[in-house]
Order: sequence, then structure tokens, then C-alpha cells
Amino acid sequence: MHNPENGAKGFGFEGPGAVFWNLTEAALYERSIARGEARLTAHGALAAETGEHTGRSPKDRFIVRDEGTEDEVWWDNNPGIGREAFDLLKEDMIAYASTRSLFAQDLYGGADPAHRISVRVYAEYAWHGLFIRTMLRRPERDELADFAPEMTIVCLPGFKADPERHGTRSQTAILCDFTRGVVLICGTAYAGEMKKSVFSYLNYLLPAGGVMPMHCSANVGEAGDSALFFGLSGTGKTTLSAEASRTLIGDDEHGWSAEGIFNFEGGCYAKTIRLSAAAEPEIFAATQRFGTVLENVVINPDTRLPDFDDGSLAENARAAYPLHFIPNASTSSRAGAPKNIFMLTCDAFGVMPPIARLTPAQAMYHFLSGYTAKVAGTETGVTEPQATFSTCFGAPFMPRHPSVYGNLLRDLITRHEVDCWLINTGWTGGAFGTGRRMPIGVTRRLLAAAFDGSLKEADFRTDPYFGFAVPTSIPGVEPHILYPAKTWANAAAFDATARKLVGMFTENFARFEAEVDEEVREARPQAMQAAE
Repeated sequence: MHNPENGAKGFGFEGPGAVFWNLTEAALYERSIARGEARLTAHGALAAETGEHTGRSPKDRFIVRDEGTEDEVWWDNNPGIGREAFDLLKEDMIAYASTRSLFAQDLYGGADPAHRISVRVYAEYAWHGLFIRTMLRRPERDELADFAPEMTIVCLPGFKADPERHGTRSQTAILCDFTRGVVLICGTAYAGEMKKSVFSYLNYLLPAGGVMPMHCSANVGEAGDSALFFGLSGTGKTTLSAEASRTLIGDDEHGWSAEGIFNFEGGCYAKTIRLSAAAEPEIFAATQRFGTVLENVVINPDTRLPDFDDGSLAENARAAYPLHFIPNASTSSRAGAPKNIFMLTCDAFGVMPPIARLTPAQAMYHFLSGYTAKVAGTETGVTEPQATFSTCFGAPFMPRHPSVYGNLLRDLITRHEVDCWLINTGWTGGAFGTGRRMPIGVTRRLLAAAFDGSLKEADFRTDPYFGFAVPTSIPGVEPHILYPAKTWANAAAFDATARKLVGMFTENFARFEAEVDEEVREARPQAMQAAE
């Protein structure tokens, strides 16, 4: 079902190729398998491989630079491309698709009807149709007849861009025309490019209406006390928000409006490398269900069982599944304004405390910083911990200047009197290779204390390096772990490492100094205090 007046011909697809509209999961399974795109696993999931690209291609993403975007986009972070180049690529992609089958899905981005956008996706692969149908929000069948897209995505992995002809960096391209609401994706089969394109477009549109788009997970307690978990990959967003005693709103992308928070998506896109039933039972169970897409997961050719410990296809192997596959998932994907915000960092230097309370200005500082750390062995050439700063905990998806999002977040935090916390899910007792990973039990106990309000009543000390408030003791938490310096065998080594990290913060934040007020500038770490 679809509205023919807003259909493929209106976009330019007028060749003999067929367009299959809004196929259901079973039909997309059949097409994917018949076309040799994917395989059925022993438990009913659909397994697909993406070939060369097993993750996003951020260097191949461009935004059309025109009168509408010239003064709105943060061009230092988002490479621009001319409209003529975009139109030429679109024309060539349409010609490529003219004799091929396409799988079209009409969907929504956003659980709040007041702020959602209608999205139409034309996919060359049937399994891509299933993926995006899983990840976005599906309209009711009777809504499809009048569906009019505000955003259109064309995803043709088989088409290769010509850098000389199209002005791209390589044969892979993700070109975003925010003025006309069109995204072109070619030369990559990594399905995450589609979902992140919707996120990027919402990040561009929503701030103008006072809605804060966020790269975070969210859950809510029985009393309606919702919480947000900001963090980069590997910091624990999905794991910590999937708390059995609380209702999951979503694991990755949300908006915060005057009415409260809402999920952008209808599914989850979880990493599966080393996934186990013992550590993450809900996600593990979701990988064994019909309707789940396993992306770059190694499948035994005989038993058809997935091997989540085998990273030979990709360390970034993932599972895409509907949100309702998680037993405690919210049916509305909405909640009121958050009571707590947690900013997660995996500090591989081992100098940050397991939890710290942030003022609104400190929250903005750490939000703009977006700190975590890579550990040795995760990438070629990484032999010791390396600081990573991704502003707003999602720089690749932020079209506007970070100050737009930072100021909006700070205003919302102040208006709703939200408690903000910095959580270290990384190392304690030394850096990676010497110390140990922060016990998950400690992190969960601290989150529980924040949820029940007892953490606010604790005694706090001021950290001499980072300037934020750290609790001196929490029932059920080993006392010394709240004092990172005491967990190190060598006090001088701790001091040197802490100062080194503070210096990295300072160097990174220099680019934002002119964009923030004095209160935020004063919230920066000041290691010199530690020498006093």
C-alpha cells in the first residue's frame, strides 16, 4: 500500500524496474533468501554480510551546501558538497536503479506525533528493507494510503560513485540534502548508514523547534522517573539502560521536548561481539527470534548457529531487532522529562571516579567534550590508552554547532532541575593493562542510589583534578574505589596520569572556549589545584 501521487515516479524512478511497497517481514525474508542476500539461522533470524564496509564511512558523508544550510550547519565538522554534484549523483543512481527491483518502506522517525517525520526508504537489498522497517517506527496499515514522505533515502550499495564526476571522496558516498530532505547512499552495504541518516536529519530539524535530539539510551522507573544515558560506543549505554527493574524506552536515539522524552526508533541495534546469554540475556534472546537481522555475525554453515565470539567478519557485528523483543520495553516509547542524566565514559587511564555529580555548567562542559578512551589492541597502532573526544557524544551525527545542542541541554537541565552524573565504566586501580575494569556491580549500585534519591544525600568531596563532586561513601560500595588515587600502587604515577588526561581535556575544549559563557569555562578541569 502506498499513495501513487507520492510514489516512485514522483521521485524519478520511471524505468521498468519493480518497486515492492511496504513488504512485511515474511515477504522480505523470502526475497532476501531467494536473491542470495542473506541466510536463515537455526533460530529464525536473518543473517547478512556487508562486505568491505562493516561500519559507517564518516569521511564519505557530505551535506549539500546551499542558501538554506549555509548559516545553519557546522561546516568544520561536516564537509559540504554542491547541489549540482548531488543532483548528478541522484540522476545517475536513478538510472542505475531503473532496471532493478527496489524495496520501499514508509516509516516514521520519532515516537511523538508532534515531532516525528515521515521517512520513505528505497533499498536495493530486501534485507535492507527489513532492517530499516525494524529500526524505524511502522505506521498503521491504514495510514499508508495517505503517506507523504518528508525525508527520502535512496540506498543502492551496488552503485559506485565516480569521485571525478560526482565530487565524492571515493566510490562510497552518503550525501545529505537537508533543504530538500533527501539522502543518497551508495557503495556501502552497511545498514547503519540508513538509520544514522535519519538521526542526522532530526538533529538538524528539531533544535529550531526547541527539541533536543540526543545520542543516548533511556529508561523509566515505576514512579515515572525517566533517565538518560549518554555515551559513545563501548561505554555501556545499552547494557545499563536495560535494567530489569525499569522500563526500556530505547537504546540509542531520543528527543526531549516540552512534553518529555521520546524514542526516535522502533528497534535496537546492539553489538553482538562476545554476546552471551549470561551477561545480556534479553539481547541474546532477541538474536534467536524471527524478525531479527544479524549483520556480519559468523554463522556456522552446518548448524546455522551464530558464533558471537568470532570477530573475523567484524568486531562491529550487530543485531537489529524490534524494541518489543525486549521484555521490559515501553509500548509508547515516551516518558516525562528525565530526573537523572548519566554521562558515561570508559576511562582507560583509570583516574576518574566511578561516579561524580555535575552542575549544569559542568554537565554542558562534559557533554561538549564527549570523552571516552580507546584501549590498547582495539585498533592497529593503539598500544596504550588514547583519549577520544566526540562532542555531544555523537559528533558525526551533529550537523549544527555543538553549542546549539549544549545550550539547549543546559536550559532543559536547569528548567527541570535534573540531577546530572558522570559515570566511569572504564578502569580503576591503574590504567588498562594494570588496573581492573570497574565492577558492573559497583556501577549498578551507584545507579540504584541515584534512582532512589539516596545518592543526593551523601557527603561529597571536590575532586582536585576535575573539580566535580564525588561521594565519600555509599552503602554497599567498597570505600576506596570512590578515591581513585587510593586504588593505585604508585601515587606519583596516578598524579602524572591524571594531569595528562586533564591536559587532553583542556586541549580539546579550546575550540569551544569562544562559544560558551564564563560559567562553562570555569567548569573545566584544573589539575594545578591538585598540587596545592
